[in-house]
Amino acid sequence: MTAVDSTISSTINATTPVPASSAGLIAPHGGVLVNLMVAAGQREPIKLGISRSVECSDRNACDVELLVVGGFSPLRGFMHQEDYDAVVATHRTTSGLLFGLPIVFDTDDGSIGVGDRLLLTYRGQELAVLTVESRWEPDKAREAQGCYGTTSLEHPAVKMIASERGRYYLGGAIQGLDLPRRVFPCKTPAEVRATLPEGQSVVAFQCRNPIHRAHYELFTRALDAANVSEQGVVLVHPTCGPTQDDDIAGGVRFETYERLAAELDNPRIRWAYLPYSMHMAGPREALQHMIIRKNYGCTHFIIGRDMAGCKSSLSGEDFYGPYQAQDFARDNAAELGMETVPSLNLVYTEEEGYVTAEHAQARGLHIRKLSGTQFRQMLRGGEEIPEWFAFRSVVAVLRSSAG
Repeated sequence: MTAVDSTISSTINATTPVPASSAGLIAPHGGVLVNLMVAAGQREPIKLGISRSVECSDRNACDVELLVVGGFSPLRGFMHQEDYDAVVATHRTTSGLLFGLPIVFDTDDGSIGVGDRLLLTYRGQELAVLTVESRWEPDKAREAQGCYGTTSLEHPAVKMIASERGRYYLGGAIQGLDLPRRVFPCKTPAEVRATLPEGQSVVAFQCRNPIHRAHYELFTRALDAANVSEQGVVLVHPTCGPTQDDDIAGGVRFETYERLAAELDNPRIRWAYLPYSMHMAGPREALQHMIIRKNYGCTHFIIGRDMAGCKSSLSGEDFYGPYQAQDFARDNAAELGMETVPSLNLVYTEEEGYVTAEHAQARGLHIRKLSGTQFRQMLRGGEEIPEWFAFRSVVAVLRSSAG
């Protein structure tokens, strides 16, 4: 064994998985919460024998971060081809472990081979060392059909893997050196777990846009669900990686969340940010989100209507049914040791405020509506936004950014 090999071996042994942070919290996926960050004193030796540097895309950087901090536990690196093929075909690894979407590193560099050690960089930072253990040229049409249910380039993720991702995929062990510096300060799973109440329900709420009144009503009412404990909490956990092209900029979204968290000041509402890049994969993505939130300590997951869904960029038709993600998540929840909390279909009425659409219809209540397009037009025009629709603090941030 060479000196470099010895350093690699000792460092990998030093970054073995750590158990869940506290008794009384849900166990991480696969039973262990992985931590792949190398100790500060070993980071320079780890870089000995590096083959070359490779710059991460925004999506790559999100995946590297979630691998290093354990968000993708129990993975200890990017998937090998065998696991990639299995997840594409069956949403399970070769060992039978549930995974919604494959986790791979992509490149167009055909000279990278098995055995190479790559220094993964991102915007001037050295994030990690990837030891290449598997390299292949994927069948992207098969990946698209398996993961997204379509090969249409009108689906944003199909377009992404076809036009943004490189020709080759790489799998192998990761050794973390640093975490990306972001506008969103992202707590690790261990850090989030340390703040959660033991023995209580922790309900995850996923979002990628500013939170308005209907969202607030949705996740606070989830705490009253029959399968949620009386002292349970909700973790509002927005994604802060790449989303859709027409989504609000990350820095603006972050400011809306921070202002709203301070305004609400509710001990049963916890806030954290997730360095995850959306695929808009409907059912598969709902499963992926549940697995990640389990690693962050969540026992329950709110599944909204048409969660992580998307429309054709040409026809405007939905790629998934409105309850397809809910059904798929519910079918797999028991195996994860989690429970789903179906999203209520809430509407605002003049007589009773927010109620379910069914209740409003049964009582003949007068429903008030404001579309996203109308809301944006009112923002641009400086019109007053009704408080039943949006929080004043959120509106102020959005108006400031638009100006």
